[in-house]
Amino acid sequence: MRFAALLAAAVAATTSVGAVPAHQPVESRDFSFSLNLGDLFDGFDLSNNNHYGAPIPPWVFGSKPGWYYGPHPGDHPHLPCLGGLICRILDLIPFFIHCPHNYPHPPTDPTDPPPADGYTNTFHNISAAVQADDYMTFGLVETVAACKAMCDSVDGCGFANSYHDVNGKDGSPLLTCALFRGCHGPEDADNEGGQSQPDGSINFIAESDGWCKQ
Repeated sequence: MRFAALLAAAVAATTSVGAVPAHQPVESRDFSFSLNLGDLFDGFDLSNNNHYGAPIPPWVFGSKPGWYYGPHPGDHPHLPCLGGLICRILDLIPFFIHCPHNYPHPPTDPTDPPPADGYTNTFHNISAAVQADDYMTFGLVETVAACKAMCDSVDGCGFANSYHDVNGKDGSPLLTCALFRGCHGPEDADNEGGQSQPDGSINFIAESDGWCKQ
């Protein structure tokens, strides 16, 4: 990735400008150069106008996750991986996706009850995912806690839907994490999959949980 080479440029440019589309050059008033934000992220538009990299919602054919958030970025070379240097750059750019600052790790004692995290479970382990007009973005995560952390980091997010899109998302075994503005119950979970995949398989939804921010 070219992030390290452009970090200094990103810092200089983004501290002196407001929100701009990712494909537009950013003019710095303090330095005599232009910076194309799309170049920083290998062509990915991670702005809110582009649903943070995922303009096609996950229930529509042809959708692609906009990002990956987790401890194994090297396993996902074709996605923006939210961690390290890229997160420090994104923190400087308004109206772009921002990263959680602390990755949620599982408790050391699995018998301990989970701590309160500010979310209420609206449905659990169903075979359908939410599709709704207040869709914000979706990406891939490794844990439910990471999906909630992403909702906390995206401005305006009020609901997270974590689920396995079996046979979908290029066969990824990871959780899909779809974020919405408002809370949703099982009555809004009418995405059951059923899309044909390039290998001839049909995707289906499993282990879908809904999390409403309190």
